[in-house]
Amino acid sequence: MIIKGSLVNLKLVYLLPAVMVGFVSAFVSAFVSLPAAAQNIEKGKEINDTCAACHGELGQGGKRGEYPRIAGQRAAFLEDQLRAYRARKRVNIPMFPYTQERELPDEDIRDVSAYLAGIKLSSTMPAFRGDEDALTRLTAMDKVMIISRVEGDIAKGGEVYQKDCASCHGKKGLGIGGVPMLVGQYTNYLKKQMDAYIKGERPHEDGAGKDILTTLKEKDLQDILAYLTSIQKQE
Repeated sequence: MIIKGSLVNLKLVYLLPAVMVGFVSAFVSAFVSLPAAAQNIEKGKEINDTCAACHGELGQGGKRGEYPRIAGQRAAFLEDQLRAYRARKRVNIPMFPYTQERELPDEDIRDVSAYLAGIKLSSTMPAFRGDEDALTRLTAMDKVMIISRVEGDIAKGGEVYQKDCASCHGKKGLGIGGVPMLVGQYTNYLKKQMDAYIKGERPHEDGAGKDILTTLKEKDLQDILAYLTSIQKQE
């Protein structure tokens, strides 16, 4: 015979596992939904001191485009490329010493990529009052990056770009997700990468870009580059 109090206790025994499961599920769901920890931007800035020897203190790249601009580039793309260098999937001998696992672990890759992605370089010349000292003027000019216009049919280049490139690189050339920003990048660097994709010297991340590039004529490529220099002002 089970008295009333015992019956209540028995029900609690059966209900307890279900309650606990519900509690644990709710806890796990809440934990998973928490935002990812922010990257350490200050640490990323310190790591960039090594990159600055070639890419510049502000990630501007080489003056002639021998080193690409990485300032303002998409963080996901930077992370992917650094990992590709580290895994030797993308061949660039000067990058190898700096991307070894002991030199650049995943956490450092995320930190430096977040730092570089956050650098804003203006495409408009600064307006000076006239009473600034030389250092102030120089510092302001260092934060300006304007890519010189290149020859080509801008209208035609725009048509080709919007038809064949915009779906991945964005209508304004700013990139999407892990696909890189193209606008504001050195023209000769972009052309070098185009040629590398076409020749199979550089693997394209999704393969589609290489297939598209091989269908375009040399003039189409030049027109695209001309178009990109015409839309670099983003302010």
